[in-house]
Amino acid sequence: MPTVTFLPGFRKAVVPKGSTILDAAQRANLAMNVVCGGQGKCGKCVVYVRQGSVSFDREKFRHFFTDEELAEGACLACQTHVYSDVRVEVPEHTLIQEQKILVETPVLAVPFHPSVRKYFLRLESPTLDDPTPDLNRLLEGVERRGGPAASTIYVPLEVLRDLPQMLRRANWAITGTVALVPGGYRLIRVEEGDSEERLFGAAVDLGTTTIVTYLWSLADGQTVSSASNYNRQIACGEDILSRVNFAKKDRLVRLQQLAVESINDALTAAADAAGVDLEDVVEVVVAGNTVMTHLLLGIDPAYMIAEPYVPAVRRMLSTAAGRIGIATNPNAGVYTFPAVSNFIGGDVIADILASGMAEHDDLSLLIDIGTNFEVVLGSSEWMLSCAGAAGPALEGGEVLFGMRANPGAIERVQVDPDTLAPTYETINGVRPRGICGSGLIDLLAELIRACVIDRTGQIDMAIRHPRIRQGRYFPEFVVAWKEETDIGKDIVITENDIKNLIMSKAAVHGACMTLMNAAGITHHDISAIYFSGAFGNYLSKENAVTIGLIPEVPLERVKNIGNGAITGANIALISRGKRKILDDIAQRITYVELNAEPSFMDQYTSSCFLPHTDLALFPEVQKMLETCRLRREEKWQP
Repeated sequence: MPTVTFLPGFRKAVVPKGSTILDAAQRANLAMNVVCGGQGKCGKCVVYVRQGSVSFDREKFRHFFTDEELAEGACLACQTHVYSDVRVEVPEHTLIQEQKILVETPVLAVPFHPSVRKYFLRLESPTLDDPTPDLNRLLEGVERRGGPAASTIYVPLEVLRDLPQMLRRANWAITGTVALVPGGYRLIRVEEGDSEERLFGAAVDLGTTTIVTYLWSLADGQTVSSASNYNRQIACGEDILSRVNFAKKDRLVRLQQLAVESINDALTAAADAAGVDLEDVVEVVVAGNTVMTHLLLGIDPAYMIAEPYVPAVRRMLSTAAGRIGIATNPNAGVYTFPAVSNFIGGDVIADILASGMAEHDDLSLLIDIGTNFEVVLGSSEWMLSCAGAAGPALEGGEVLFGMRANPGAIERVQVDPDTLAPTYETINGVRPRGICGSGLIDLLAELIRACVIDRTGQIDMAIRHPRIRQGRYFPEFVVAWKEETDIGKDIVITENDIKNLIMSKAAVHGACMTLMNAAGITHHDISAIYFSGAFGNYLSKENAVTIGLIPEVPLERVKNIGNGAITGANIALISRGKRKILDDIAQRITYVELNAEPSFMDQYTSSCFLPHTDLALFPEVQKMLETCRLRREEKWQP
């Protein structure tokens, strides 16, 4: 079988003949930037073949490269097949780099009432007159301190084995850690002396791309640190479908290990920053989508992507950290959020908990956008939900110069309507390398305000301006000249990019309209629209309305809740009352399958305009478009 050697690091992988370079990269644990999931649509996995026999359709994918790049051996890793030993050079920008990960969470206005507590006890030693067994003596001491009844506390064998020696070594002064678990209570740990202040828990957002964790003191309800990193599973596939297919190749154990390693990396970083011993972390709450939760627990997710699309489990689950390899106290409870369906998972339930929409009588709309999107409509009485593919365009895929939120990504754009000169901000303030999702939304809105594009996304080539030109394949607008960039090329947005963005935003808006119509309401009935996730947190609310990504409501009703998944996990960690209602929230949600909903395609088609075919739904945007039309007639006519 051929050996693929990746330069400059000389990582190697042996693969069957005919495998792709991306297959080899995944075997070598090399995390390539494959936004489209290896379908050859995003053009981000650029590599250079320096030696060996490969097959790559240069003509089919020529639009991603210059002639000079092709002459140097450039190709797409996901579309290049290997037929001999190969040496491949991997440019830095092809690898997944440091990303702007949304870690911040709002101050939580929930009662501090954790599910785990420590009890310092000074016990009487046994005598001939009082031969009470060691365990009974300890549990009755917990009950006398206001803890649960002794008969309701389960004690793991590994804790019981150490108990006799520890009690006598500590001269009967010990601290017991007791946790509320499904069906009763559990004695997690017994320590010598008074350790009541050393009580910690962790909340984890197990994302497809990133991991975020918060470390809390469960003794006083204060956050002590946070940390984030990439999900190591990226090396096995960029998206959920790729990972499920990877798991089918007898690699489920590997994916489970990578999920655990990713969480442990974040936990270790957070613990080191706070000076906390991970042995003192006795509870972990994890919010992730349905597939990610299955992979973490080592449950086969294969049946979720085949009819009738059934997950193995939807309820909230708990297990001991040691059983799955989480690097906390081995008896620590690990709790995973429940799911509604294979597409509405625990991360969305966490979003709902963070927004509070399940506790309000007013109607709210919750939107979480990534490569896929989830939408929830409802109140404390009922909720409807749906999910779909937003397409990778909103995350920078299928856009020529689109990219993730890495350093150098243009994240904010304004275009002067008189001069058409763009001003922009990049992540970390460095020279631009591309445009990320929030920048693309800004650019789309700014171009229609400046009369550069019409409502279908077509660029007005009648405008005589150096930034508006015919590109190699499509008309395009120059956002940054090559002299300004870090890649030595003009950064442009093409008419094809714009069409892909419009289709992506139409899927989201069409889903919102489908749920609203199913509920018999209009946008006037919505009291709040909640954006969750990094994409929603950084985009402009005004521009989201301008392009028709969301229904037009007063902007003060549009709220960014930040990383709702980690916020919800934090809430469930510190509030046992909130954790108890998670399954209830999940059971209240009705899932609407968009593919089986006849009206969705009509709503999607109607949304494939800026902002919509029916401008009556967007009266404020309609006024702006009229101003745009008048400006075009005055200034840009040849």
